Amino acid sequence: MARRRNPPTGRLGRVAPLAGLAGRSAVDALRAAARAVGTGERGATDDERMTRLADRYAEVLGDMKGAVMKAGQILSFIDAEGLVPGELQQIFQGALGRLQDDVPPMAEDDARAVFEQEIGRPPEGVLAFFSPRPIAAASIGQVHAAQLADGTQLAVKIQYPGAAAAVEADLANTELLTTLIRTGLSVLGARAPKVDPAAIVEEVRDRIVEELDYRTEAANLAEFGAIYEGHPFIRIPGVHPDLSGRRVLTMTMVDGRRWPAAIDSDPELRRRWGEVVYRFVFGTLHRHGLFNGDPHPGNYLFHEDGTVTFLDFGCVKRFTPERVAGLGDLVEATMAGDPQRMVRVFADLGLLPPGELARVDPDRLLAYYRLQSRALVAPQPFTYTPRYAAEAVASTYDVTGPWSDVNRHLTMPKDLVFLNRVLVGLLSILGHLGASADWVAVDAELRKGGPPATALGELDAAWAARQARPTAGS
Repeated sequence: MARRRNPPTGRLGRVAPLAGLAGRSAVDALRAAARAVGTGERGATDDERMTRLADRYAEVLGDMKGAVMKAGQILSFIDAEGLVPGELQQIFQGALGRLQDDVPPMAEDDARAVFEQEIGRPPEGVLAFFSPRPIAAASIGQVHAAQLADGTQLAVKIQYPGAAAAVEADLANTELLTTLIRTGLSVLGARAPKVDPAAIVEEVRDRIVEELDYRTEAANLAEFGAIYEGHPFIRIPGVHPDLSGRRVLTMTMVDGRRWPAAIDSDPELRRRWGEVVYRFVFGTLHRHGLFNGDPHPGNYLFHEDGTVTFLDFGCVKRFTPERVAGLGDLVEATMAGDPQRMVRVFADLGLLPPGELARVDPDRLLAYYRLQSRALVAPQPFTYTPRYAAEAVASTYDVTGPWSDVNRHLTMPKDLVFLNRVLVGLLSILGHLGASADWVAVDAELRKGGPPATALGELDAAWAARQARPTAGS
């Protein structure tokens, strides 16, 4: 494995790699290849050129780390079938997909030094075993296997030296991040999804600033761990605060199937995993006002018994009860098929500015949102598919497509930008897993305390009853 270079810092240092990557000749070549996909007149030379440039794009992002790499990870998950040509999708997503867990590691001495600076002693002073080589990579850190004296297996996430400085430079450099997104989208040429680069830049800023301090993630892990302690199918890794700091996070090691293996698994198992993911996301939101997750599947571990472990709690969004109730109103208006009510709810949530109330067509607005919420308005049970995810994503982002008459009137409040981005990723995850259930009944269960809707609902209800039962002596 090649040794990782420290990320460049400073405004010019961060711009330079992407400036070279985004040269006119490279972009023109990519666009020409993209146009050729539609005509079928593409040769091996075009494929090789595109593969080489996509690989270089991923390599540059991997070396830069920080906010730039996070933006690349987000971009890499805009992969719903139907948005881009299949051949082009395989090349582009194949290269960017490696950003999830296959980037050059930091030098072994650097990892040990960061650990000692944060914990006060070198790894050998507090751990029975510490692997000098990482087992996984993240946008601003890498994960090492370790073990306590009592045999407890640990995963130790260590932040890359210089990552904080690189991120701070990125966050102050709007031009850099916008160039990054535009360069990546140029690979797709005319068939690129109509994603607003500025919106992605804002998402990167909001999310990654919280990830710089691992103490925040440690606190979030402890909070979610307390909520789901002993849960029958939702697993949260244990956190070790005494072995964690600003740039080191130590958790209990969890083994499981990663995404590539998960989507090749038995369909029934995939469907169960899909329902678990759905229940975790929406159950946590409606029951606890918390929303967590990255819009890519690298933060899930899938297990043979149908359970799922959720990783990466660097950014957790907290909603007030009033805001959660407003999101529930949106679901109610959708299922009721009431266009005037939909307009009111959009306005109340800040999705429809006052000046646009008289301009938007209520029937079109309702149809627009019912497309995105088809799982709750279609005949039940409903099965998520990649095609449905593609249609929902396209309706959200395509500002020149068939829903442009609706999209041009809408805005996105800052607190819902995070929610929207993650839900887009969730659609793709559920589609690839083929998640299938009576989602109307599951929604009523999670949002309104209805009776268990599925076998997983029965397990969840039994667990909740045990949690509520007074213990002896209380």
